[in-house]
Amino acid sequence: MTELSAGHGPRSSDTAAILDLDAVAFGPFSLRSRLLEKDGLPVRLGSRAMDILRLLVIRAGEVVPKDEILSYAWSGLSVEEVSLRVHVAELRKVLGDGKDGARYITNIPGRGYCFVAPVRRGERAELAAPPSHAPGRTAPAPPLPRRLDRMVGREDAVTELAARLLRDRFVTLRGPGGIGKTTVATALAHEMCDSFDGNVHFLEFGPLKDAALVASTVAAALGLVVHHDDPSASIINFLRGRRLLLVLDSCEHVIEEVARLAENIYRAAPGIVILATSRESLLVEGEQIFELVSLPGPPQGTRLSAGEVLAYPAVRLFVDRAVAAGHRDDITDEDAEVLARICGKLDGIALAIELAAARVGLYGLREMAALLDNRLQLEWRGRRTAPPRQQTLGATLDWSFGLIGESERIVFQRLAVFAGHFTLKGVIAVAAGAEMPEDRAVEALEQLVVKSLISTQPDGASRRYRLLDATRAYALQKLADGGQLAEIARRHALYVQCTLEAGMKDEGSNHASRLQERASLLADARAALQWAYANDEGAGLRVPLAGSCTRLFVELNLLNEARIWSDRALAILDEADRGGAWELELQSTLGHALMFTERNSEQAEAALRRGLEIAEALSDHANTFRLLSRLNMFYRRTGRYRHLVPTALHAERIARVIGDTAGIAGSKALLGVSYHLAGDQAAAQAHLDQGLRDDAALRGTQPAHFAYSRTPQIPLARVLWLRGFPDRALECIRPLVGASAPHDVVMHCIALCWSASVFGWLGDWLSVEAMTDRLAAHASMHGLGPYEAVATGFRAQSMIARGEIADGVDLLRSALPRLHADRYELYASAFAADLSRGLVTLGQLTEGIQVLHETILRVEQEGGAFDMPELLRLRGELEAHGGNPDAAEADLVASISLSEQQGALSWRLRAEMSLARLRVRQHVQNPLEQLAQTYARFTEGFETADLIAARRMLNEPAAR
Repeated sequence: MTELSAGHGPRSSDTAAILDLDAVAFGPFSLRSRLLEKDGLPVRLGSRAMDILRLLVIRAGEVVPKDEILSYAWSGLSVEEVSLRVHVAELRKVLGDGKDGARYITNIPGRGYCFVAPVRRGERAELAAPPSHAPGRTAPAPPLPRRLDRMVGREDAVTELAARLLRDRFVTLRGPGGIGKTTVATALAHEMCDSFDGNVHFLEFGPLKDAALVASTVAAALGLVVHHDDPSASIINFLRGRRLLLVLDSCEHVIEEVARLAENIYRAAPGIVILATSRESLLVEGEQIFELVSLPGPPQGTRLSAGEVLAYPAVRLFVDRAVAAGHRDDITDEDAEVLARICGKLDGIALAIELAAARVGLYGLREMAALLDNRLQLEWRGRRTAPPRQQTLGATLDWSFGLIGESERIVFQRLAVFAGHFTLKGVIAVAAGAEMPEDRAVEALEQLVVKSLISTQPDGASRRYRLLDATRAYALQKLADGGQLAEIARRHALYVQCTLEAGMKDEGSNHASRLQERASLLADARAALQWAYANDEGAGLRVPLAGSCTRLFVELNLLNEARIWSDRALAILDEADRGGAWELELQSTLGHALMFTERNSEQAEAALRRGLEIAEALSDHANTFRLLSRLNMFYRRTGRYRHLVPTALHAERIARVIGDTAGIAGSKALLGVSYHLAGDQAAAQAHLDQGLRDDAALRGTQPAHFAYSRTPQIPLARVLWLRGFPDRALECIRPLVGASAPHDVVMHCIALCWSASVFGWLGDWLSVEAMTDRLAAHASMHGLGPYEAVATGFRAQSMIARGEIADGVDLLRSALPRLHADRYELYASAFAADLSRGLVTLGQLTEGIQVLHETILRVEQEGGAFDMPELLRLRGELEAHGGNPDAAEADLVASISLSEQQGALSWRLRAEMSLARLRVRQHVQNPLEQLAQTYARFTEGFETADLIAARRMLNEPAAR
């Protein structure tokens, strides 16, 4: 018979699928993986009983021999049959076997047990989930940390904790350092992944030094963009109405901020389940405590056999790790007493057990016990008042430190400056030096990995390394005690700066891989900045370090951090750095960040212009293009259209000098949107069509590329409608708001805004409302306040269009001041036009005309705009409504002339209809002649609102 194993080893073909058990149901129960539910509610079941149930269910209707069940549920152990009977009895009790005629498990005397209830495969009790009112598109959850191949002694804890989470929603897994909280949390995250349809987010706060960054770290993990100091509200808005599991690991050193955020999530997002791990309670509403106790070990002073001592989880963990480290696997009865003594001294602390077990292969069991005797005088069971992260494992780590060689000690201490994972390149940069050649540093690293002081995991073709949090704290204190902390921290900061700077210059092919590598340095970038600006030894690194790190912050959409650090660095700039590459980088970053975080301020424009001045002086073409592009966006947002075409033409010249295909396509997109807003639709279409020819190159760019986020399709849809191609405009919109929507969060907002405007021109107000809802949710989720005001404006337009005039006017009265306060004028003229029309409908003609007149004056002062023909037409209609036909005709004729000049056939059609209505009322001969000629120029879109209205006018007998 093939031996069965609950966690490893060979399995028979009948039971090989147990670990991948599909959802099955029997009676009121459903079973999936290791989760048993009754009527949709979790049922608590011990680990052994769960193993027995899984085995019997997978072989339902078949008699499973007792020895086979024992081999599976008690793998590698010699136990009496009475243990099996006890657990089967427990299982029957949980299932209610025998009550009300229900039968599940039958004992076949002399043979074994059989699961006799009908089993329905592929079924599962559905978990209750609150309705999702506006989830939007949700980015995939990031990969979970790798779970241990075999977790020892915590299976029951995982099962019970899963049931507690589903019942209580908010549980803190509390215990001392090294007890195994992260191990249990990781296993539970994997175990519950199916229960949450893969929506499990695991956030590790261990590398985080600044508690103020807790909320932005959570936001970044959820795929949100951080534009302000406290994104908590954006996080709540994102999570409200969703269902997912949020694991907050290692909270003790940032506990105040985590507690506040977790409590707010618990209150406002009932679909979110929270698991926190910490050495102390969060002490907030909703929190339930699950105390993770030490692994049970054998009683001291009692003679036990090898089989008996292996029944204790602490011993099993020790033996499992010792065998993995090279110790023999045949545990004898003579070893049992020593094992019991060792595990007793390690007090069931998982990390201490693993550290000791890893060295048994070098020293042997008895020698290890003696070493523990010598080191336990340090009283390693720490006090609550002991320094952070050394409350429990300080002495164990001190002992481990005493077992390694001098080179390993040096490298071990130096690597503690890394805040997160690090690479071999990082090891050499920080740990190697004149007194520590590279080969010795690499050899020391290998030994530290072998001795479990450094963990490692594969990363593609290479590996990444990490010190466990408690180990890192211990090593960092050793480094400080030795007087080397300042020098090694300086090396670390220099390494971060040089690595990020190299990534800024590299324009190789593997953009995604490079961005991922740069993003992995986020924790170290933050740590390096904090150290450099807090210590005199870092003074010389402050400016280049900030310049390198803020580029990374922009790439990761951490614009508030980018603004803070670029501003701090510019404030200490000396004469040697003025006008150089670092001032260029810092000014560019500051201007970009201020544009989105400080309401398009004058400071943003000043920073961008200063950066452009330096870039041109240095002949830095890529940054010249980038700054021209950012200035162009600034002018678009602030409504200063006269500057658009000159900056775009300048950018096109620079792109041609660079010779980059994506850059040239990006310049064409920039020219297209500039001509469009400035009022030359023919030129706009020509340039956008050219940009589309190399659209694939544009779509392949990453955030570091100077032409990133140039999307020709977004403005092209509006240009096509204005040019008289409504059907083509609609075809262009559909991908932008569907599968091909931009991934960049700001460009996604722009796509929704501009698509909503086209739907409005087409008269499709249901689609406008749909775009508005998506825009409002997206802007709220990412903290993009100005776009929330734009969404309010579009909503008001829809209300006015369907006759809810008063409410629409009220909304516009609230939205327009917000846009003006943000200096965000791009959409203000269209909303002002609707406000004036609504006011006139409500009988407030004078105020309506005044609003429109002020809007036209403001647009004229900035050089005119694409919608000036429409503004003139509306004013003409209002003048006619007020009994001033001469002024009305002057505005309408001017609108027609300007429409033709701009190449905007659709604006001309509207103006011709308004003028025809005026001339019909004036009894002018052939009032529809010009309208008929304009209508005849259209080749498509005949079922859109404007063309339908024009056709009706032309077909009305009274108008002929």
